[in-house]
Amino acid sequence: MPKPHLICHMAASIDGRILPSRWRPDRPFPALYETLHDRLGGDAWIVGRVTGQEFARADRYPEAATETFPREPWFATREAAAWGVVLDAHGKIAWGRADIGGDPILVVLTRQVSDACLAGLRADGVSYVFAGESEIDLGLALEILDRELGIRRLLLEGGGVINGAFLRAGLIDEVSLIVWPVIDGAAGAPSVFDSSPADADAVAPLTGMTLSACETLEGGAVWLRYALTAA
Repeated sequence: MPKPHLICHMAASIDGRILPSRWRPDRPFPALYETLHDRLGGDAWIVGRVTGQEFARADRYPEAATETFPREPWFATREAAAWGVVLDAHGKIAWGRADIGGDPILVVLTRQVSDACLAGLRADGVSYVFAGESEIDLGLALEILDRELGIRRLLLEGGGVINGAFLRAGLIDEVSLIVWPVIDGAAGAPSVFDSSPADADAVAPLTGMTLSACETLEGGAVWLRYALTAA
């Protein structure tokens, strides 16, 4: 089925770690990531629940709802220069806002979320779609973004676990990686691609990587872009 061209856009230390607070020396040009994000020209960006939680402004939604809502897509708006898409299978994030940096929020849920969660999302003006019964079907989520909103170019900017899930599903078309001249050096630190313990032995259906661009940036950083081929 049609899906957006998916680019995993990340920044990492030379040992592949992604938590800037652990990097040494300190990262010299913090705005560079967003500059390259803009250059990639995505119609939307997508992250997992843990990353999405960092943007939330509310503690929780009410535990009960006075209304029952159909499990079908709901959009506060369909007009956006870019969307901020968050995978939140069980509706754990209480947003308290409708956008992130001007990008309207769209949450991907499963059908098991509560009516109270849906009421909270609607009150906040947060759009939502459903992609699965109890676990998110990543391929279906991308298909819905393409069909419902015409998203053709999507930037995956998650933590390592969600990046790894998309990789193992064979859905990533391109990797955009900024390698900073910094080192983490610790075992178990978050990395560009990671997994939950249950998926640790799963192998990605990756059959080829082709270097499409390499650019030296300010401060000694390097921007690498690879086209991926999946089985």
